[in-house]
Amino acid sequence: MNKIDTHCLLCTQPLQHTISWTTLLTKQFQPTICEKCSARFENSQSATALYQYNNAMKEYLHQYKFLQDVTLAKVFRQELYARFKHEKATIIPIPMHPLKQKERTFSHMEELLKAANIPYIQLLKKTTTETQSAKNREERIQVAPLFCLMDGAYVEHKEYLLFDDIKTTGTTLRHATEVLINAGAKSVQCFTLING
Repeated sequence: MNKIDTHCLLCTQPLQHTISWTTLLTKQFQPTICEKCSARFENSQSATALYQYNNAMKEYLHQYKFLQDVTLAKVFRQELYARFKHEKATIIPIPMHPLKQKERTFSHMEELLKAANIPYIQLLKKTTTETQSAKNREERIQVAPLFCLMDGAYVEHKEYLLFDDIKTTGTTLRHATEVLINAGAKSVQCFTLING
């Protein structure tokens, strides 16, 4: 994960690397995508997401999650590092069901945090293999509980930040928040890579 990419991970054009005092003296990751590809992503106006969902993000998610291109976890590492480097709350990535993770071979949420060198813990277990993306808005709102606490998890009186890839209706984050609050969490915030 730490090797320097010489070509854009999305379009394969050669990357221009510049070494500056800023990159040497601060925590700066070398770019993994070119400026042209980077410009295709639309920044979110929300304080709880980095980007807005658009065609570039749709293509990225498909390549990363469904074509299992785990290298793409590095694409947003600088932005994620900048967002989370001073975070005081304990970060919990939204988990996958173990069967789904076995099929995909990696946890896409955990890989995003690992690529950005962001510490996290996992306290939740997904209780269903159903995906929210296959449901309409009403079905998502009516869905049975999606998560439970992991065995032996202790969450009382602590602050948490849930991290997910995309927020559409907010059902996934709402269910995860309820589990933590009901178990005694002091507070739960949510942040996503993408606002859907």
